Amino acid sequence: MSVVYIHSHDGPLPTPFVSFADQQRVIIMRDDALNDAVITGASGLITTMHLDQLRFAGLRPALAVFLASGGRLFFNGHILKPFIEGLDIYRPLDSRKLADFQLRRLVPHPVFGPLDPKDMVARRGVAGFYGRGHNPMPEGAVALTGLGPEQYPIDWEWALPGGGMIFSHAGNDLWSLSPEASGEQEPLADRVLRWTAGAFEGVNQ
Repeated sequence: MSVVYIHSHDGPLPTPFVSFADQQRVIIMRDDALNDAVITGASGLITTMHLDQLRFAGLRPALAVFLASGGRLFFNGHILKPFIEGLDIYRPLDSRKLADFQLRRLVPHPVFGPLDPKDMVARRGVAGFYGRGHNPMPEGAVALTGLGPEQYPIDWEWALPGGGMIFSHAGNDLWSLSPEASGEQEPLADRVLRWTAGAFEGVNQ
């Protein structure tokens, strides 16, 4: 059993995941190579905002088995094709003023470590890179980060009955959003991998 990073575009791998693959901590696989055996044989899956969701949703039965068997999925991006029962499609913000992009940590979570969400609102002075909407939470999920005055759940974690878990970040790939001055980009990617590999308990366990 191993963690599979699903590479979904023609560009290079993120630098941290090149190192993780060299260390044999993760298997890199193109999304056009996914099949039922890959999904059910993995202990964890990491997707990016470039995921081919049509293909992924076509693997619903295998994903259901994967999650019912205790697998963990770290999902980045906008859910446009719900791939298991209980998920809903992405909802963009109606308003996009600066206040609408403000972030608040609602529940501490080991993936975020020492990062302050206020330091992740803007990138090079432009707000909104963290996300501009949310994937609606399924029943039983826990909101981790709130977006804007309404505190939309831009990050949430969902523990499923069979022991599987989904971490949803409704924006750009989370490890790409660390404040540059903090030097936290690779440690954040490391924590994403560790969560997916089962090194951290869920927030409601």
